[in-house]
Amino acid sequence: MRRQTATSGINPAGSSRSLRLDPLSLPLSFHAHDTRADGGVRRIELHRERVVLHRAVQGMRMAINVRVSDFLGVALRGLDDDAQMLVLAHRDPSLNIPLCVSSDDEEIASAWQMWSDIFALPLLTEDDDREPAARRRRHNAIRARRPKFLVRRRLGNLTTTETVHRDEREIIARD
Repeated sequence: MRRQTATSGINPAGSSRSLRLDPLSLPLSFHAHDTRADGGVRRIELHRERVVLHRAVQGMRMAINVRVSDFLGVALRGLDDDAQMLVLAHRDPSLNIPLCVSSDDEEIASAWQMWSDIFALPLLTEDDDREPAARRRRHNAIRARRPKFLVRRRLGNLTTTETVHRDEREIIARD
């Protein structure tokens, strides 16, 4: 079993090393940049089925557990310079997970395919303009228990009351 460093997966951390995680050595635990978190850093635990994000915002510590199937795919994004970045893309941009940063096109292409195969997610590019998914409707608890027609009620009209005829004989016509 190989030991992983806290910042960049299997590769040693250093000023000249960019982020490069090994998809074949899951589960991984590493730190990533987060502008909204205290200290600007969040800890990410990456498993085959789930991702756990640990961060503190204004002193409130939280752990966000997200299934891998909830992510849109593995996205390839271009950076300012020659480098490209692989990201596990989510519809909420604050849940995006950086996977690899490299300026070598062959290396980034092979890593892109490996991450996609490991997570069984589609390959995405910057050009894929996917709109955020619509919010799912919450299920009504009573709807599952009672038939729909029993839930609907007719309003009564209190102003018009039927006239009641007492002590009268009913006339029935027979052939």
